[in-house]
Parts: sequence; C-alpha cells; structure tokens
Amino acid sequence: MPERTVAVASRSGLHARPAKIFVEAAARQAVPVRIRVGDGKAVPATSMLGVLTLGAGHGTEVTLEADGPAAEEALAALADLLSRDLDTEGAEGVPDTGAA
Repeated sequence: MPERTVAVASRSGLHARPAKIFVEAAARQAVPVRIRVGDGKAVPATSMLGVLTLGAGHGTEVTLEADGPAAEEALAALADLLSRDLDTEGAEGVPDTGAA
C-alpha cells in the first residue's frame, strides 16, 4: 500500500479550518485515503472527527496511505496540501482525482 509522510505546516496544526480543508480535499479523491500519526491507528481522511482526534499540531509528521489505481496521485495531492499553511490559504489547486 503506497504511503506518504509529511509534516503538518499549518500554524494551528490539523485543527478547525485546516482540518476542514483537508477532509474536503480527501473526499474528492478517487480512492479512500487514511491518515495516522506515528505508529498510531489510521483513520479515514474523510472523517473530520477522526482527523481532529489525531491531535496533529504544527510540525507533526503524519502518514497518508491509500490503495488503488489513483493512490499515488491522491497521496501527492493531499501531501502537498498538508505541506502548506492552510491557516492562510485555501484548497485552491488541489486536484480532484475523480471520487464518486
């Protein structure tokens, strides 16, 4: 299963607005994506509650995982998103890989 690890760049971490932007972008992907912190339990990237319960602060490394024909594209798009400060910008330019 492809994985991608990225540090959360948002100043407030993956909370409130950044989490909402991330979850919405994850929902637009063609494959299900899961996210985890360290060796913790992975949660669906489309679950706002799941993402918030990770407690991922600024600089926390999270691992994204997905499986399927568009997994690499989905991981690249979401890793790019998390590497930006979503407190100051939106999800413009996040590719839609064709989720149903």
